[in-house]
Amino acid sequence: MGKYSMRARFLPRISLGAMLLAPTPAVFGQVGPTESWVPLSTPAPMVQRSETGVGDAWLPLRDTIMMPAAASTPPVETAEPEKVRVIKEPILVPTTVIGDPSPKFPDLELPPPPLIIDVRPIFEPDDSIPVLDVIPVRKKVETVPVLDVVRDPVVDGVLQRIEERKPEFLDRPLEPGAPGFLPGVGEFERINDPSQFDPPLGFTGKSTIIPRTGSNADFAPIEDRWRQGFPFWDRYGLGFPLGEDYPYKLGNIKDPYNQNVLKGDYPIYGQHTFLKFTGTLSTLFEFRQLPTATTPFESTARSYQTDFFGRPNQMFYNDYLFLSFDLFHGDAAFKPMDWRVKLTPAFNFNALDAQEVGVVSPDVRKGLDRDRGWATLQEYFAEVKLADLSPEYDFVSLRVGSQPFTSDFRGFIFSDINRAARLFGTLNGNRDQFNLAFFRQAEKDTNSGLNGFKDRNQNIAIFNYYRQDFIFPGYTAQASVHYNDDGPSFLFDRNKFLVRPDPAGVFQPHRVQAAYLGFAGDGHIDRFNISHAFYWALGRDSMNPLAGQEVDINGKMAAVELSYDRDWARFRVSGFYQSGDGNINDGHATGFDSILDNVNFAGSEFSFWGRQQIPLFGVNVVQRNSIFSDFRSSKIQGQSNFVNPGLWIINAGIDFDITPRLRMINNANFMWFDKTNVIEQFVYEGAIDREIGLDLSCGFEYRPFLNNNMIMLLGASTLLPSNGFKQLYNGFGSPGSKADALFSAFTELVFTY
Repeated sequence: MGKYSMRARFLPRISLGAMLLAPTPAVFGQVGPTESWVPLSTPAPMVQRSETGVGDAWLPLRDTIMMPAAASTPPVETAEPEKVRVIKEPILVPTTVIGDPSPKFPDLELPPPPLIIDVRPIFEPDDSIPVLDVIPVRKKVETVPVLDVVRDPVVDGVLQRIEERKPEFLDRPLEPGAPGFLPGVGEFERINDPSQFDPPLGFTGKSTIIPRTGSNADFAPIEDRWRQGFPFWDRYGLGFPLGEDYPYKLGNIKDPYNQNVLKGDYPIYGQHTFLKFTGTLSTLFEFRQLPTATTPFESTARSYQTDFFGRPNQMFYNDYLFLSFDLFHGDAAFKPMDWRVKLTPAFNFNALDAQEVGVVSPDVRKGLDRDRGWATLQEYFAEVKLADLSPEYDFVSLRVGSQPFTSDFRGFIFSDINRAARLFGTLNGNRDQFNLAFFRQAEKDTNSGLNGFKDRNQNIAIFNYYRQDFIFPGYTAQASVHYNDDGPSFLFDRNKFLVRPDPAGVFQPHRVQAAYLGFAGDGHIDRFNISHAFYWALGRDSMNPLAGQEVDINGKMAAVELSYDRDWARFRVSGFYQSGDGNINDGHATGFDSILDNVNFAGSEFSFWGRQQIPLFGVNVVQRNSIFSDFRSSKIQGQSNFVNPGLWIINAGIDFDITPRLRMINNANFMWFDKTNVIEQFVYEGAIDREIGLDLSCGFEYRPFLNNNMIMLLGASTLLPSNGFKQLYNGFGSPGSKADALFSAFTELVFTY
């Protein structure tokens, strides 16, 4: 018999089902009216159970050995690979078993006569062992039976499990209908689109891409490059249990963790337009003890009260709902967005229950409790990329509207969501980042802290520049300039308390103008983590309420934190310095205050001093979610006050990652005033000690799903007062009155979609 040449006109389209039904030995039988050849595969390279899965999928076939279907020649052993011609080209095939009149997908129209592979033997000139060559031909035959099949129970078991776990077609994003005939190709050549057989991972929604070109005998173009089909694969055989980090899941619209078209993982329109929806529900329950005056007015909550400070207990409830819609155009990866539009409606409900009148309102007839609600459009902005600055995707963009911005690593000077125009971008391959922002502040709601709809006469300009790997790899340095121009105004808050100007001293409307020069850094040097900041404030206050005159501003602030990670523990030490004013009457304000801070330092999220607002005669010794001792009426509605006592904090803390889901945060802070002259003038006391006290706190953060879709926070803290704090809150009532230890505890649940 002579040697035949190969005449392959196209890649053979053969049946994976026939291969799986005949792994070993050779399959013997007659196929159709003419004798043909049935492929016999080596199980390991073809049936890749642990990598690609099998059944109802498109699989690459490699190392397929062709054997005669009806012959007395024994099976060719692979121990002599030089005697066997192996097909190395990857072949994509649909898994419809030859001879099965009912295909796996009854809803898809498949051609009943499959293509038959005609294989002709070839003899090498000097060998007696035949080597086979595959010559694919197109033939129209009747339904092909497969006879004398030797079935493999392992393969049958795999196919049965796949059939049982195959997801319904309702999860498929594309519904193009059954494949149609290709004009001019032939009766038995069909569109073979993998996405019609296997859905993409996650929840993709419907594709809006219309193919621009048709298919041919060899290729079916899929122009939606995001929605590529993936074979069904239960990697661990557990049936995709809920709450487990399990790969290759099919998603649904309610699943925000896996790929979801509503989370910006797939385009909502075209190839480059994405929508990211985020819903956040935050619920806070808090018990706290604060020094509470019985009332500066004539009425008290109970008869015959003589102590100036009464019962400190308060219960606070706060509930936020944010619905964020973020529409953007780009590649959603390395390349910055071309344009972006974002809207975030916000809703709040809060309630306060106190034990003294004059807390919820200066009108004592309002009683001991208060309920408030607020709704607003917290974020609304448009963003556009102005230019690309380098081949490394450096860019410059402009964002206009109400937007979030934190001016440094720890939020010492400014951290807010408000109306602004911001120019920002990167340089040197994203090693450098810069921001230039101008804010025109809107008024805040008193109880929720959300934006209001009225304009506030306050302008803020900020420029900062970041440099990564500054001197040390892993260390980022920042230089910044802030400018605050807070004009004169007169404002009572929603609870009818005077907040602007501060209800202390002369309380006349005044203008505060201050510039902040700053240098900060964050990162690690070798194995030690470091975070630090230094700011110098310069300016003027046209009429400071406490000083009763115009003052020049010259205040300073410094902070540093060092930490070391050891296995699952982090050991921290930190220090904080806020300069104070040592002479209230000299026309120089040497205290330091921020613009609108939201500090994350020295365990402030869980500590008593950093979390609570401690009142004193119309102003606050410290603001809520701040660590500055500034003696101003309100952080969000009052004006910066640079005539203040200043503060020192020494902190020691340790954090434990108890499990991947549970973290424990512990802190101890000792605090004292920098100067006490301002306090002595304010409360008319001859001498006030500098020591404030010891703040001890412990908090837990629990993430049950190992992500931020659900976070549970639990914290408790106490302030053990020292002489300075006791002298502020003692001696105003009966001889036995004293400032006891203060306690607070809270639990917060945050759900995010």
